[in-house]
Amino acid sequence: MGVNKAFLKIDGIPMVEHVLRVLKGIFDKIIIVTNAPHLYTMYDVKVVTDASDKRCPLTGIYSGLLNASDEYNFIVACDMPFLNAGLISYMIGLAEGYDIVMPRIGELSEPLHAVYRRGLVPVIENRIKQNVRQIKGIFSESLVRYVTEEEIDRYDRERRSFINLNTPSEYKEATCSDLECRN
Repeated sequence: MGVNKAFLKIDGIPMVEHVLRVLKGIFDKIIIVTNAPHLYTMYDVKVVTDASDKRCPLTGIYSGLLNASDEYNFIVACDMPFLNAGLISYMIGLAEGYDIVMPRIGELSEPLHAVYRRGLVPVIENRIKQNVRQIKGIFSESLVRYVTEEEIDRYDRERRSFINLNTPSEYKEATCSDLECRN
């Protein structure tokens, strides 16, 4: 994108604020993992930096879990502004007894819209030390509860929760309100 996606606006509000609004309606404690903590001082949340210099989404998950006090933690990317509180709450309710609770649509899993058990810290730390940076690398060492399409559809039939805005065209499509704008 060429800019910090967290601060791109959807309906005049930065994406990070869309995410925080949903999360604050569910959770008492929220942690933002960023390498630019000064940009998030205006939010009433805990802000931490990566715990490793090996930057990747797995390091972000690891850093969040290291700083969490709860056993089960919902992890989400800042560029997913259309979260569904009902679906997130449902996933948290499934977490007991699992290491990861993650939506799966067809063969595609959503590891950056998932619940992770804090007990995974040693597994993730070991992977990072081995320079294995893919999130899916921890699945084989974890008890994963996949949230099915049928379960997802009860809360988010259009599956907007999983829209993440990685390109200018995805951002343009998400911010356009009429067909003329999308052409």
